Amino acid sequence: MTSGSTMALVAHDGMKNLLIDWSKRNKAALEPLTLFATGTTGGRLTDEVGLTLTALKSGPKGGDAQLGAMIAEGRLDALVFFIDPLSALPHDVDVKSLLRLAILYDTQLAVNESTANAVLANIR
Repeated sequence: MTSGSTMALVAHDGMKNLLIDWSKRNKAALEPLTLFATGTTGGRLTDEVGLTLTALKSGPKGGDAQLGAMIAEGRLDALVFFIDPLSALPHDVDVKSLLRLAILYDTQLAVNESTANAVLANIR
């Protein structure tokens, strides 16, 4: 892990508890990073895990777009986004845009626990 590495933590409503649990198990590895999170997820990570982070807007209210801009500007090293694969989302276009930018700019991307563990272990 490189000092000054940045990571965003995002989760759909049905996946927030999973992200909270993962973050608790990995708190020591997350603490040295500069962390960002969207809306409610950020509040829960601060309150329940004790992480220091910058909270952005909620995903549907512009948080996904804020993260996309950070990726495009080269200000985000990794994105952990626990996506709920079984729920239809009204802001699906925003999610697809964020994922497209992460892929386009070769940003480390995790969408479940297995890939989040790999990204956290290898964040540059």
